Amino acid sequence: MTSLEYISIDEIPVLHESLRKTFNSGLTKSVEYRKEQLKALYALIDENTDALANALYKDLKKAREEAMLTEINFTKEEIVHMLKTIDRLIKPQKVKPYFTVNAMDTTILRKEPLGVVLVIGSWNYPLSLLLGPVVGAIAAGNCVVIKPSEGSIHTAATIVELIPKYLDSRSYRVAYGGVEETTKLLERRWDHIFYTGSGLVGRIVATAAAKHLTPITLELGGKSPAIIADDSDLQLTANRIAFGKYMNAGQSCIAPDYVLINENNVKPFVAALKTSLKEFYGENPQKSDSYGRIGTKRHFARLQNLIESRSTGSVVIGGQMEEEDLYIAPTVIVGLKEEEQLLQEEIFGPVLPIIGIKDIDEAIEFINTHDQPLALYPFSKSKETVEKILNNTRSGGVTVNDTMMHSAEPSLPFGGVGPSGQGLYHGEKSFETFSHTRSTMIKQQNMEAVNYLRYPPYNSEKSEIMAFFLTSGPSLAKTWGIGQLLRVIRLTMKLMYGSSAASQ
Repeated sequence: MTSLEYISIDEIPVLHESLRKTFNSGLTKSVEYRKEQLKALYALIDENTDALANALYKDLKKAREEAMLTEINFTKEEIVHMLKTIDRLIKPQKVKPYFTVNAMDTTILRKEPLGVVLVIGSWNYPLSLLLGPVVGAIAAGNCVVIKPSEGSIHTAATIVELIPKYLDSRSYRVAYGGVEETTKLLERRWDHIFYTGSGLVGRIVATAAAKHLTPITLELGGKSPAIIADDSDLQLTANRIAFGKYMNAGQSCIAPDYVLINENNVKPFVAALKTSLKEFYGENPQKSDSYGRIGTKRHFARLQNLIESRSTGSVVIGGQMEEEDLYIAPTVIVGLKEEEQLLQEEIFGPVLPIIGIKDIDEAIEFINTHDQPLALYPFSKSKETVEKILNNTRSGGVTVNDTMMHSAEPSLPFGGVGPSGQGLYHGEKSFETFSHTRSTMIKQQNMEAVNYLRYPPYNSEKSEIMAFFLTSGPSLAKTWGIGQLLRVIRLTMKLMYGSSAASQ
């Protein structure tokens, strides 16, 4: 096992203050500097692909192809997308004033960095879920503390070694540690905290952030359901659900957590899943190079307990477990009663409950009696059925007739709702998450006579005039008659230049 030292508790405030000084110096505000650092991060991944892929295999037994798809190439494309869009994103945006009184002013939305931010990664995708948000934080011009998960030690060790070699240590630092070190990190005042992980720890992060009124992004999880309508192609559906469920041995926050399907189609769907799993992983998934392992013994024990402690339901596929190898076979369970723990908490492993229902209405009702999931997966050939499901449920995101793919598209913001998380990222939304939109109005040092209309002392004439100026330009003709407009003009001339000007 790789040994990796935790950051010293005493070093945390020093690190924090150092980055604060760097940010205040303005170093990270240059767009060219941001681009240089993004390119350096790309080079880190590109030049160390083998080392990162090997680390991911040691931590989770991820196949190289899966690591490339979900971790390495995914993160590289986040960087490429950001480099293509950063010039546009950073450019101040002019907006048209609404009120007539501001018609001569310049109104601008400036996108400015938040400051010094903390990014806490997760062990199940220890590269992409850590560095993906970092891409947005760098692009937005922040200084960043990067906290890898101690649950994936080989990947963490690789990141700890490589970050200082590629990124400017004045602006970007790695802080590796466990519970105590993370607690100390959370005690500092950050300008934003981005956390990916469980809801339990998410609440701890939110509580710590609240003490400093620090804004947070929480990417959590939940029980993401798949709904299979009667008109679905069962084999195609089985392929796509099996892909999403058993990738990374089910340890994905948006993996399908359970399936709702017409009770008459349960057996045919199970048969289709058997076909999919045989094609994906062969007769014995434990011998497959494409099937991963559970991340830690603690998570293995939790999953084992979920399977073995139930009092209802039958295992119809899989169920084999080997603790020494951290192996749990792709498993399917039918006939569970709703009170079972498998249907109460996020499974986060390769166990798929299938629940028989009478119709789509019952499926919608079942989903709505539980917390909002991070993802929802409706399967149907009918646009009307899909719309019915979308219009009557809530979730962080949706992929229709597939699983997980919405999270891989940079143009679609990713995030949860309610207990499944708060805040969004990916693509341009990552830049926005780590930016402050600074509303700016620029006035000139002239036309002070007009401003006297809003200065005390107040009277009815001033009120009438200001009511005019606080109306939007396009609506003047509709709201004010010609007589009223002429009266306002006369009153304005009178207050600005005296009674003689108003009579001309």
